[in-house]
Amino acid sequence: MATYPPTTSFQDPDLSRELLTVPQVMARLQLGRSAVYDLLRSGQLASITLGRARRIPARALTDFIRVRLEQEAA
Repeated sequence: MATYPPTTSFQDPDLSRELLTVPQVMARLQLGRSAVYDLLRSGQLASITLGRARRIPARALTDFIRVRLEQEAA
């Protein structure tokens, strides 16, 4: 019989912050829903789709902010 490693619970606080919902991104960027979806549609902000749910990796949001700051500094 095969043994499998234990699965990580979704209650893990580190994992719950890994993928963000659109409303969470809206709050962090202080932008409206349409503006966030425009960023997603244009490819400026990376996301994944799980069924009908759109999720934004926290790393993608961090990278987006870093790139925008570098553009502003140039």
